[in-house]
Amino acid sequence: MSWYNKLKQYFPVEEMKSQEHMETLLKEKSDVYYKDEGEHHVLMYAEFKSFLFIDYVYVSSNARGQGLGHKLIEKMKAKGKPIILEVEPVDYEETDTAKRLHFYQREGFKHAQSIGYTRRSLATNEENQMEILYWSPDDASEEEIYEQMKRMYEEIHTYKDSEFYGKSYQPVDEVLTLDENRDTDDILKDLKRT
Repeated sequence: MSWYNKLKQYFPVEEMKSQEHMETLLKEKSDVYYKDEGEHHVLMYAEFKSFLFIDYVYVSSNARGQGLGHKLIEKMKAKGKPIILEVEPVDYEETDTAKRLHFYQREGFKHAQSIGYTRRSLATNEENQMEILYWSPDDASEEEIYEQMKRMYEEIHTYKDSEFYGKSYQPVDEVLTLDENRDTDDILKDLKRT
């Protein structure tokens, strides 16, 4: 199975970039957008001078629980930059969301509670709310994470979007907000430690 089909099987349609979009990023943004692929994993990420963004991480079901995800995250942490990623809020109907959050909690990620992130899916045309998690070797502020997330959104998520999807994603200022008084709970706080 191709790397793209592995991701497509695992991630919801509203979160997936098209294969053409991802292949173009790998080709035209090869200085920042990368694929790390092995027999049991696919890791798609962007590496900028001051931060990393994990776009997709997939570990095959028969390799889970063997430390592969941890090794992939450790490889990213070794670069010594903040790491940012998007996650779905916990959906108790979908057990993988809680498992994913447990994993990132164990890896030392924090929830950027002051950052709001709502984007209309070009695939489903529905509002899709995500939360931002981050890990930082030097305790970056949520404001710094917000600025880095804005850059990533403009350089990766919306790169040639109208060319690939026939329409554009919303502008960054409609999608990402920074509000220290944002009314949201820490999505990692209520998880039971595993």
